[in-house]
Amino acid sequence: MPLDGSPRILITRTSAVGDCILTLPMLCALRKHYPQAMLAWVTEPGPAQILGEHPDLDQLLVISKGWLKSPAEIRRIGRELRELRIDTVLDPQSLTKSAALGWLSGAAQRIGFARPRGRELSIWLNRDCHVATASHIVDAQLELLQQLDVKPGTARFRLPAWPEAEPVAEQFVRRAHLGVGFVVLNPGAGWESRVWPAESYGRLARQLGEELNLPTAVVWSGAAERAAAERIQEKSGGHAVLAPSTTLRELAAILRRAQLFVGSDTGPLHLASAVGTRCVGLYGTTHPDASGPYGNQHEVVQAYYQQYPTSREQRRATNDAMQAITPGRVFQACHAQLQGTSSTAASSAA
Repeated sequence: MPLDGSPRILITRTSAVGDCILTLPMLCALRKHYPQAMLAWVTEPGPAQILGEHPDLDQLLVISKGWLKSPAEIRRIGRELRELRIDTVLDPQSLTKSAALGWLSGAAQRIGFARPRGRELSIWLNRDCHVATASHIVDAQLELLQQLDVKPGTARFRLPAWPEAEPVAEQFVRRAHLGVGFVVLNPGAGWESRVWPAESYGRLARQLGEELNLPTAVVWSGAAERAAAERIQEKSGGHAVLAPSTTLRELAAILRRAQLFVGSDTGPLHLASAVGTRCVGLYGTTHPDASGPYGNQHEVVQAYYQQYPTSREQRRATNDAMQAITPGRVFQACHAQLQGTSSTAASSAA
């Protein structure tokens, strides 16, 4: 149903960082169609680092990860949501925890996904449940806007350059002597099944340095990722440097300066794509048609699709499919990206 010229709209995408980034085109499309709207978003602390100060967002509500288990938190959040006087909720996450936020807001119009994208209690808590036809998460989420007669057009992310993050990135690039051309490697992943071995990243860094004269910067978050980053540096033959510990905003600033990003299906990959950096995405238990770096300017590498019926099984799986990806194949994809050509040998085989 079309809305009036100044609607009050809430987006309930609470997690994770990568998925919230992939929801930004929905926010941008709403702002373009409704320049006078009040646009709000409720999310968890991790994604809030990226969503804060977005030019198309009026209100950001931050909730704790386990809010739904605390009656006091439920009452507090419900009170804050009702004070916003929301009339329409868009629930691209379509889980119990996201749909419950829409219900607590008191909005009459609550739009989410039907099964299979809509899961748990969301199909009862949301009033309008859309059957998605698009494969990619960005395109599927933009389909929800059909319920409001909004034509999204070209997907945009519009992530700002945060003033406090830019000097940090500039100082790192200068001190590491990375110059105007370097590749960012991100060995981390939320699930073990998405991890490409550190030794493979190290061999890739060495080949990029020896054959293309390109240095690499290895980014990380937390002790386990730092250990992997240090192994990559050891195996790189002196062609990789370790990035400092960064916030998500500082990481975005580093990624803006990179010529290319290489990593698996996780938040930093989608952050790199959103700030306009070309990407080579590495895939195993997830499918690039659904969650690849958005846009045809990127490249994906997948030896085979290691399929599991549920996300819980995907999280607990081994990284066999990732281990099957060879450094030579990833180098081929990187070379093609740097030359601005397509590499069919490096494309997903799934």
